[in-house]
Amino acid sequence: MNKALHITFLARHGETAWTITGQHTGRTDLPLTKHGESNALRLGERLTGLTFAKVFTSPLQRAMRTCALAGFASAAQVDADLLEWDYGDYEGRLTVDILKEHPDWQLFRDGCPGGESPQQVAARADHVVSRVRSVTGDVLLFSSGHFLRVLATRWIGMEPIHGSSLMVGTASLSAIGYENSISRPVIRLWNDTHHVLASKAQDAAPVHASATILQTTR
Repeated sequence: MNKALHITFLARHGETAWTITGQHTGRTDLPLTKHGESNALRLGERLTGLTFAKVFTSPLQRAMRTCALAGFASAAQVDADLLEWDYGDYEGRLTVDILKEHPDWQLFRDGCPGGESPQQVAARADHVVSRVRSVTGDVLLFSSGHFLRVLATRWIGMEPIHGSSLMVGTASLSAIGYENSISRPVIRLWNDTHHVLASKAQDAAPVHASATILQTTR
């Protein structure tokens, strides 16, 4: 493959109290849980051996803390375009409760009253895409789930509604890039949580057992 076809890695922040309960967490600046910090460390192990020309992080503490625990605090630049979706009136609410009031509601189609529309989130994602494509070398981004799903759709030229088909777990790693030429943007890797699963397996294993942390390089 042409070495000029760089890869952008997408890291979702670790677990928070509201990712456990399923509450919409947009601009509420929650810290990581203890388990979330542990998985952020595992994410750092997963990234061992990779080098990045640029590292960017959302200014929210859950993303910045994940970035720091993964070992990239000194290299990271804060980018406000990486903020999670502004859920407005739906901040802190559960999808099941929203659907009781608005049965046909879909985040990636309708957005949130008092918050951002899908088009507004897509515009921020487009800024990130332009910024990343101007970098010579691989890039690492730390952000939140719904924003990263929109970013992936914009990378491949699709409308943000298609982000509804992309699940992404906490402390997961994904990657976007190209196939053969810059005219063919692709999703190379999606929702890799092997490092998180390895952590859970290690925690559940007998004391004498050993666990292998999966490492994948380019």
